[in-house]
Amino acid sequence: MSDKLHSEESGGISPELAAILDGDDEGIFDEPVKPRKLTSDDRLERAFLEILEFVDTHKREPDPDTRVISERKLGARLVGIRSSDAKKEALAHLDDIGLLSDPEPPESLDELFDEADSDDDLMAAILGDGEEDADLYDVSALPRPSRKAAESVATRKRAEDFAQFEPLFKQKQEELKDGIRVLADFTGESTIAAGKFYLLKGALVFVAEVHDPEPNAPLDSKGNPKGRLRAIFENGTESAMFIKSFAIRLYEEGGKVLARAGQIDASEIGDADTLTGYLYVLRSLSDDPDIKDITNLHKIGFTKGTVEERIRGAEHSPTYLNAPVEVVATYKLYNVRPSTVENIIHKAFAPYRLSITVTQPSHEVEADAEPKTAQITEWFVAPLDEIDATIAKLT
Repeated sequence: MSDKLHSEESGGISPELAAILDGDDEGIFDEPVKPRKLTSDDRLERAFLEILEFVDTHKREPDPDTRVISERKLGARLVGIRSSDAKKEALAHLDDIGLLSDPEPPESLDELFDEADSDDDLMAAILGDGEEDADLYDVSALPRPSRKAAESVATRKRAEDFAQFEPLFKQKQEELKDGIRVLADFTGESTIAAGKFYLLKGALVFVAEVHDPEPNAPLDSKGNPKGRLRAIFENGTESAMFIKSFAIRLYEEGGKVLARAGQIDASEIGDADTLTGYLYVLRSLSDDPDIKDITNLHKIGFTKGTVEERIRGAEHSPTYLNAPVEVVATYKLYNVRPSTVENIIHKAFAPYRLSITVTQPSHEVEADAEPKTAQITEWFVAPLDEIDATIAKLT
C-alpha cells in the first residue's frame, strides 16, 4: 500500500484514506450483511403481511370459502392465526388495523350460537398432509399458552379392514388400463357418493361410506351442518374427513372421478354405483322351423324393471317372435343413461344382427283383414360366450 495511505507511525489509516471513508455516503465500503435464515416467526409475519396487503387492496378480509385458491389460502391463514393466542400475540406489533382484535362479546346466548362455527376442516383440506405452507403455522419457537385442543380434524390412520377393499382397487386399476374406466373431471360436491372411486394426487380413493351430519355438527359457510365420509386410500389408510373438505381437496389438487368409458356426462357419474337396470339375453322357444334351425340365435335387450316382467306375454309379441322365450343370461348395469344402453349394445353386435320379418298369427287376424308384419332387429346370431365377453366390459 502507498505510504500516503498508510501511517507508519501508528500502523493505522492515513488521513487521505480516512477522508475517503468519511465521505462514503453511498456505503460502498460497508461490509456486506449476510442474509439471515428465515425462522418460523419470520414466515408467520410474512404470511400475515400478505393478509394485510389483501385487506388494504380489496377493503375486506380474504374469504376462506371462495373458489379463488390464492384468496382462500389467505383466508385459511387468517382463520388459523385468529384461533391461536400465541400467533396473535406474536403478530400484534404488525396489526395496525385491528384484524386480530377479539370480537365484541355476544349480548345473548342466541347471538353466541348464531356465530358459532369451525373452519378446522377447511384448514385441513387446504394444507393436506404436509403441504409446503404448513410451516407457516409452526409456532414451536414461540411461547405457547395452555389452551384447549382444537376441534378434531380428519387424520389418516391404518384401515384395519383394508383387505376387503384391496381387490376393488386392483380391479379399478385393471379397468383403467383396459380402457373400461376413464378419468373424468370432478364436477362438484353433489357428485360425491358412497361406492365411487376418485383419483387424488395420483392415488385412488374409495368413498366407502357417507354419513349424515352428527348432532351439533359444525356448519359450513351457508349455515348447513357438515357431514363426514369414510375415505379408503390405495395405500391402506383411511380418513373420516368432512365431505366438503374432500371436495375442496379434489378441486385444488385437480382430482378426478372414475367413470365408465363413454359415460362422462356429469348427470351420469353423479350417482355412485346406482343400479340402472338389466341387460338380458334370451333364447327363442319358437316351434317355427325357420327359427329353430338358426344356431346361436339370441335376443339382447335392456329393462329398468325385472326381466320376468319384461318378457311376460312374449308369445303374443312380435318383439319376441310371437313365441315363449328362455332367459339365458342377465347382467346388472350401473350409472348409465337408459336411453343409450341398448343402442351401445346393438352397435357392438351389429355384425351379428339378424333382420327378421314377423307376420301376425292367423288366429289374431280379423276377418277380411291382411295380417300385419313387423321387422324385428333385436335378435343376433352370436355365441353366448362372445356376448358374455362383450357385455362384461360394460358391466
